[in-house]
Amino acid sequence: MIGRPMRRMARVAVGTAVVAGTAGAVQHHQQQKYAAQDQAASQPAPAAEPVAAPAQDDTTTQLEKLAELKNKGILTEEEFQAKKKQILGI
Repeated sequence: MIGRPMRRMARVAVGTAVVAGTAGAVQHHQQQKYAAQDQAASQPAPAAEPVAAPAQDDTTTQLEKLAELKNKGILTEEEFQAKKKQILGI
């Protein structure tokens, strides 16, 4: 049977091992966190995508041509409205 002093020493050793293991895990987690932050900071920001101005100009041009055809009497009001909805994606 183990004496009282041996049990106490075993308890202290186990407690020390738990504390050391926890400290090591925390340190490892912090190192990973800081490494990820450093990596993110060192990478340039992604370039912004160009604004879709040409598509809007194309839509405007199509609607203007459509209105012209309606004004000339080539399209009826119903045809004009249907095509306008199609162009606008409504």
